[in-house]
Amino acid sequence: LPLLLEASLLWLASGSHHPFYNGFYYNYIMNDKGNGQEKVVYFNGAKLVVETPKDPVYSSNGANVTLPCHYHYEPDLESKRKIRIKWSKLRDDYTKEQDVLVAIGKTYVAFGDFRGRAHLHQTGRREASLVVSDVRLQDDGKYRCEVIDGLEDESNVVDLRLQGIVFPYQPPRGQYSLNFHEAERVCQEQGAILATFNQLFQAWSEGLDWCNAGWLADGTVQYPIRLPRKPCGGVHLAPGIRSYGPRHRHLHRFDAFCFSSALRGEVFYLDHPSGMTLEEAKQSCQDMGAEVARVGHLYSAWKFLGLDRCDAGWLADGSVRYPIIKPRANCGPVEPGVRSFGFPSEGRFGVFCYKER
Repeated sequence: LPLLLEASLLWLASGSHHPFYNGFYYNYIMNDKGNGQEKVVYFNGAKLVVETPKDPVYSSNGANVTLPCHYHYEPDLESKRKIRIKWSKLRDDYTKEQDVLVAIGKTYVAFGDFRGRAHLHQTGRREASLVVSDVRLQDDGKYRCEVIDGLEDESNVVDLRLQGIVFPYQPPRGQYSLNFHEAERVCQEQGAILATFNQLFQAWSEGLDWCNAGWLADGTVQYPIRLPRKPCGGVHLAPGIRSYGPRHRHLHRFDAFCFSSALRGEVFYLDHPSGMTLEEAKQSCQDMGAEVARVGHLYSAWKFLGLDRCDAGWLADGSVRYPIIKPRANCGPVEPGVRSFGFPSEGRFGVFCYKER
């Protein structure tokens, strides 16, 4: 009997047998030859597959968006199963996840900023799509759809991208005066957030050329160059995103690259025959049930609403700017853009106001 038992164990360990089934299905689970062959375990007799779109899903600030996710089994299982679904938001480097939603059946819980804004869309068979309402700037990024069936756990990723605009920002005190945390704050004060690398790259591909280095959301410092030149890395470097890499978030100081998306309201211009001081401009906007527009508001109105005005106006940070869609005489350079007069300590101008819809 001991010899028979030993022979049976040797036969099982030899790897020459077929996978066996005793309520579960194991494939290559006894492969321990160290030959690099992947060990695969399929429970319940079928492989769980999670599918999401390969192309990014696009949305904008304030909109509602659905992130598609479906799952199936190979071969198919007809019986209904108690599935757990989990959605998480990933960092660009995949090192950290933010819980978005967990669901079992029709019961779900949303977390953090997604509470009250996220729910499952399960109209189809074996659908696990996520609906996010009132999309915010911070929602831009990659999301993991995870489906859990007992001991099986499979996932895939959806890339949500907000349609927006990246703009460089310097505060009143001048160039290279912001550490990382101050850069985060000034972008938020201007109706924006710190841009990601992907957002900066998209802006560069659309023509952004800026020779001053600025913080990005991952703590790196970079700048986009379309036309190589000596002060911007040298004339012999190819166009692209120049990088200083990660910098010390407290000690090092640079400008900021901010990201803003479509507006939830409108930007309009007010003027006075003799112009206005900044305080008078604030009062004029308040009289119209509005506020002085922020820099992010003006850039968004320029890009998404086609705002074109060859009259300089105050903005909330004390700067004076104006947006040009169609370049013309006496309206600045030959390229479209948002022109800046800086932060004048005195002077009288019009004002750009912003009013929520």
